[in-house]
Amino acid sequence: MPDIIELLPDNIANQIAAGEVIQRPASAVKEMLENAIDAGATQIHLIVKDAGKELIQVNDNGKGMSPLDARLCFERHATSKIKSVDDLFAIRTMGFRGEALASIAAVAQVELKTRSANEEIGTHILIDNSTVRSQEPCQASIGSSLAVKNLFFNVPARRNFLKSNAVETRHIVDEFTRVAMAYPEIGFQFTNNNSDIFNLEKGKLKQRIIALLGNTMSAKLVPVDEPTDFVQITGFVGTPDISTKTRGNQYFFVNNRFIKSPYLNHAVTQAYKELIGKDEFPLFVLFIDIEPKRVDINVHPTKQEIKFEDDRLIYSFVSSAVKHALSKYSIAPSLDFSLDSSIENLTALSQPFSKQTQEHTKGDFLFQSFTEKGQAHFLNKKEDVRNWKDMYKIQEDFAKQQVSTFSPIDSNQDLKTSPYLPSQNTDNQEDFKILQEEFIPSFTQINLSYIIVSTKNGFLLIDQHLAHQRILYEQLELATSNPISIQKCLLPQTFELPPADAVLLKSILDDLLQLGYEVEEFGNHSFIIQGIPADVKQGNEISSIEKIVDAYKHASSEVRLDKRERLIRTIAMQRAIHHGKKLTTQEMEKLMQDLFRCEQPQLSPIGKKVFAKLSTHDIQVLINNA
Repeated sequence: MPDIIELLPDNIANQIAAGEVIQRPASAVKEMLENAIDAGATQIHLIVKDAGKELIQVNDNGKGMSPLDARLCFERHATSKIKSVDDLFAIRTMGFRGEALASIAAVAQVELKTRSANEEIGTHILIDNSTVRSQEPCQASIGSSLAVKNLFFNVPARRNFLKSNAVETRHIVDEFTRVAMAYPEIGFQFTNNNSDIFNLEKGKLKQRIIALLGNTMSAKLVPVDEPTDFVQITGFVGTPDISTKTRGNQYFFVNNRFIKSPYLNHAVTQAYKELIGKDEFPLFVLFIDIEPKRVDINVHPTKQEIKFEDDRLIYSFVSSAVKHALSKYSIAPSLDFSLDSSIENLTALSQPFSKQTQEHTKGDFLFQSFTEKGQAHFLNKKEDVRNWKDMYKIQEDFAKQQVSTFSPIDSNQDLKTSPYLPSQNTDNQEDFKILQEEFIPSFTQINLSYIIVSTKNGFLLIDQHLAHQRILYEQLELATSNPISIQKCLLPQTFELPPADAVLLKSILDDLLQLGYEVEEFGNHSFIIQGIPADVKQGNEISSIEKIVDAYKHASSEVRLDKRERLIRTIAMQRAIHHGKKLTTQEMEKLMQDLFRCEQPQLSPIGKKVFAKLSTHDIQVLINNA
């Protein structure tokens, strides 16, 4: 096999966006898998130990390398993909900069074994901190085996920056999923700590999606296939019933390269308009095949952000393709622009509106009744609207009836004994001045989302969802010293998760137990629910756990939050009363009592305002400015 790797001249290297620094183990996994794909491998095996800190190894059956190429590939800007500047606009391979292996070798101990098909003996290279320790012939199978050991051993600060093994493993699984999704014709195997996580056989795209995202997706995938002269869009989208509250399971590939594009995500969401809620996100795996010259992938070091020649045109193609797929399979109503035959024969369409017809229409009783004074289009004079208050008489009577159902508080009641007063543990008296007022137990729920509570000088407007989040969050925080009581399930339920989610759930089982959820492993990627928190109604236990895992997985979460803090926030948001739930007077009263016993009743766990105060003066200002 002739040598194909060359060092790029400076004039070409300087036009390439700077390569990504190996930030975490997942970055190295991504680059190593892409190199194996570019080598023409049909079978790739990823081995990870200790979340990539101890070992990341990729074995492939690709073309392999000659002894000289094996040595040059660790040099900066050493690549076989680019020969001239024009090649930058015709790139179809995954990697092209020639910086990945050089960046990895600078922060780890690297071992490479490789052999090409036309050579009988392979090459074995050891590199430590960018220094070649040895290069010698060895016995090796066709292809390459690249092992990265002790990542960041020479950069302690960056190693300390890494998150827990569970978090880093999740990032590795995400990168593996993206690569494996794009190449269903390649067999992939993923071994984590001597345990097989994935064993993906060669097959069709749908089979690959089901293997990666779970068997439940089998009957929930809608094929998309829109070939055009400009661009070809293929893949699958999910049915509206499997949409989630988080941006998970959304994959865009341009020329088989995974990309992140909020602009195109919006195009897909628009296609689902009125099929899913505003706060829901559909599942999709879409491939965009376009001429390389019409797209620039050299705009960001991660190669996950690209620039199209015509973004608006791509947006229209994507949105139309998804709409067509949904309507084709009777998931969304299709538009039929053909005119009904019964309508075509109407006189109004076949004959023009003549003067004679107009005079005849004006003499009609129905026409005259709608044009008499007092109709809507005549209500433009003051004398015609002087009795407008009568329109609201019914609503006022109804409101009085509603208020009368609430028991008024005695005006002479001692404020110190009021159950609605907050605890005395707040430090900022200025912020909590509102909580020291006298509350009148008059509760009204509006839009099934907000609670209005009358006060002495106005009223409070409370968001019921955010209020319950705060209550649950502080209750769960106490579980460290006092674990939440567990009610055993009469019939334990088993369920199966996708491999990636199963790895994540295993890492938080101990924390879930302390928070009242008794979940145990039950076979390969399967779990069994033995108990749930005592204050949670039985039913839909599996759905609750799946929602917790999904929300926890996609919580972008602030980097400073530890695992348990993120989990508590996730559970609080999942279990909280949602907008749209009707509350009784007793439930609203209990919610308010619990809220103002919290340490920080004014803010939700993620920092949103729970309630707002409107004084009589504020109301008057609003009315005057209306």
